[in-house]
Amino acid sequence: MTGPGRRLKPSAGVSTLGSLAATGVTRQVTQARAGKTDPFADIHFDSMYREDEYSVVADDGVRLAARVVNGDTDPTLTVVFVHGFSLRMSSWYFQRTALARAWGDRTRLVFFDHRGHGRSDPAPPESATMAQLGDDVAAVLRALAPPGPVVVIGHSMGGMATMALARRHPELFTTGRVVGVGLVATAARGITEAGVGAGLRNPAVSAFRLAVRRAPWFIQAGRTRARRALEPVLLAASFGPDFYSPAAARAVERMIRQTPLRTIVSFLNVLEVHDESAGLPTLATVPSVVICGDEDCMTPFPNSYSLYGALGENCRLTIVQGAGHMVQMERPTEVDELLDELVTRVREQLAARAAAEPVAAMPALDPVPQREPVRHHWWDRWR
Repeated sequence: MTGPGRRLKPSAGVSTLGSLAATGVTRQVTQARAGKTDPFADIHFDSMYREDEYSVVADDGVRLAARVVNGDTDPTLTVVFVHGFSLRMSSWYFQRTALARAWGDRTRLVFFDHRGHGRSDPAPPESATMAQLGDDVAAVLRALAPPGPVVVIGHSMGGMATMALARRHPELFTTGRVVGVGLVATAARGITEAGVGAGLRNPAVSAFRLAVRRAPWFIQAGRTRARRALEPVLLAASFGPDFYSPAAARAVERMIRQTPLRTIVSFLNVLEVHDESAGLPTLATVPSVVICGDEDCMTPFPNSYSLYGALGENCRLTIVQGAGHMVQMERPTEVDELLDELVTRVREQLAARAAAEPVAAMPALDPVPQREPVRHHWWDRWR
């Protein structure tokens, strides 16, 4: 143990990362030897990138790569998916596949890569802020969501960006533009706050804090060594202890590996200090769902309880047993059902609102002019 007066060496965080990485690799190998079958062996997670690409130019000129599914010019609803830290839009593969089919052609689905992630432009260091991510979501809505109601669904850092959207653009919610929100494996405040719950005192978060705060020289100068330490622990923190899918693990590992190291380091600092609690009262005005795995050691489920308490009676909470941080990939069917239930509630509320709106009164018609009665003489009738 480390006493309050004892200073840890900068390499301590690196050592912790290495041990966690070894644990994750050991678990994968052990399960493979047990002869388990990979349920996602035939999935091509990056297939979304073979679809037509759209570009959204953010307020500061950064280009964001996007995909649009069901491009009906007059959809009844648009659903925007916002991915998490060090990931990309393909982390929503299962939702893109199942929900596009379930919701039909009149529901538009929009996916995009955060700045510095996926195929979007690099993120200038000064723009790696939660406020900027919220503004980026607003830019995506303006560019790719036709006039009409919108539901925003965010995972991890994407959920935090959704809260930032509410804080910085509350008019989108008060005017009825954004009518529903899904928050998956996320937190309203910095993920390293010990006061939120005992679940936050986990080795993964501690290792991140030590590596970023006390060993910046290691991360910046030793890029290869940093990746060898950081990437495995991000992967190990992604899934629950009983989950087995080498295909899904490789997909997440590929996303992390393809994220620039500067992006990872910049946004780790943001995740540590962010506080989007101010946006929660705005989110509470629309239907919402909060989803988290009870084995999530990145954003442990006490964070989800806090969100649920703040969002009030419009919110539904589900803790998925045995699932980790990548719950939407680990347990896609359950997450799809929960998101479908959210969209159903949104549609019902929109229908009820439309029915309650007073029917516009018919304009008063001008009175029909009264003509003098016509008198008929007998000789006129004879003629």
